Amino acid sequence: MAGTVAMPERPYDVITIGDMCVDLAIDLGDTLPEFGQVERWVQDYSLEMGGSACIFACQAAKLGLRVGILGRVGNDVMGQLILGRLREAGVDTQLVAVDPALKTGLGALLCRPGGDRAILTYGGTLSAVYPEDVSHAFLASGRHLHYCSYYLQTNLRPSAPAILGRAKALGLSVSLDTNWDPDGAWDGGVQAALRQADLFFPNEQEATAIARALEAGDAGGAPVAAGAPGLGEALQALAGQGPIVAVKLGDRGVLVARGTERLLAPVAPVARIVDTIGAGDSFDAGFVAGWLRGLPLAACAAIGNACGRASTQARGGFLGQPWAADLPAWAAHP
Repeated sequence: MAGTVAMPERPYDVITIGDMCVDLAIDLGDTLPEFGQVERWVQDYSLEMGGSACIFACQAAKLGLRVGILGRVGNDVMGQLILGRLREAGVDTQLVAVDPALKTGLGALLCRPGGDRAILTYGGTLSAVYPEDVSHAFLASGRHLHYCSYYLQTNLRPSAPAILGRAKALGLSVSLDTNWDPDGAWDGGVQAALRQADLFFPNEQEATAIARALEAGDAGGAPVAAGAPGLGEALQALAGQGPIVAVKLGDRGVLVARGTERLLAPVAPVARIVDTIGAGDSFDAGFVAGWLRGLPLAACAAIGNACGRASTQARGGFLGQPWAADLPAWAAHP
């Protein structure tokens, strides 16, 4: 397995490129916003570190991995919140620049009961990493590269497949989580990126949307059946690009595909979901941590599920994340 290659001379087990932002989550309850200067009460709000890469990095570090992150924050309270959370989890932030010319990115999340939410995003530092920032030294410092927010990191997107290719050439394994495409196009060279990835972590909606883009011919993508692909057809198309695909299904767990092999790993139910923000990113970190240990896919999925499940029990993507000692699924595989 590519992920089990030992490279002890490298300072990091995992490196990632930060989509640095904070999440302002507002609990709407039954309230809907109304223009015309109409003021309404809401149930609650929280302000927490956001960004898929940041949340992933914190969970990976909490599981004992050596994690380095590249990025920029603004010289503001929001940037200090991000740096504080990363350091609290044990992430090395020496490659995060504080840029006084930028405002830290912000995601405003309008949350409704049951976990659904609408998201309004201000880019700022979220997309403030450029291709020239991703140096040879940075890529050579890790065993594994996790690349996320493919569509939101707009300055990197044209170069993303090449960055993944450079990492592979240096001996790193690669995982990819595109997250949602706010433009709804689902292209931008994603097929070329998939062909460089060892692991791909979409949710169900993202998996079917990207499979549809492949069908439409994104860089000559692998065809799927006509019309909107179902999950089975999407898995076939995505796994056909080469990576192991783990489709996150929320409270139904995860469906993993490796070639023609399929594995459904359920997640233990929870009595009450507090917040789903970042649960998928915590899942990614748990799965990668198991995979880098050389564990079977079922064990990787179980660890990922446990991390994602725990994340839903607190507000934001950070507070609910488990440490290694909190996870029986992790301790069962020393």
